[in-house]
Amino acid sequence: MYQFAIAPASRELIHQRIALRYDQMLASGFEAEARELFARGDLHTDMPSIRCVGYRQMWSYLSGEIDYDEMVYRGICATRQLAKRQMTWLRGWPEVHWIDSDEPELARNAVLKVVSAKQG
Repeated sequence: MYQFAIAPASRELIHQRIALRYDQMLASGFEAEARELFARGDLHTDMPSIRCVGYRQMWSYLSGEIDYDEMVYRGICATRQLAKRQMTWLRGWPEVHWIDSDEPELARNAVLKVVSAKQG
């Protein structure tokens, strides 16, 4: 079995992409989607679907607990924390091979090298 972890090599790049992705989610209608769910009245913060990253922060905003800018800030921070936990988890894999997601040709060559070494 082959185990690969694909991620940008730079933590700063991960942080930039998280912020960009959160902004893209908001621009694509995430708030409107969450407002519809919030208006139903049968969903609450004890539910796993509402506790997940993004929805939890949006729910606080829609409830009037925090303002819009704080919701964005907390959403980005929570996503960064999740990414850090995921990276820590992956580092614990004994046989994982790290692939830089920003270098597709190098990634391809690294995969071929690992596969060839295991077969030979």
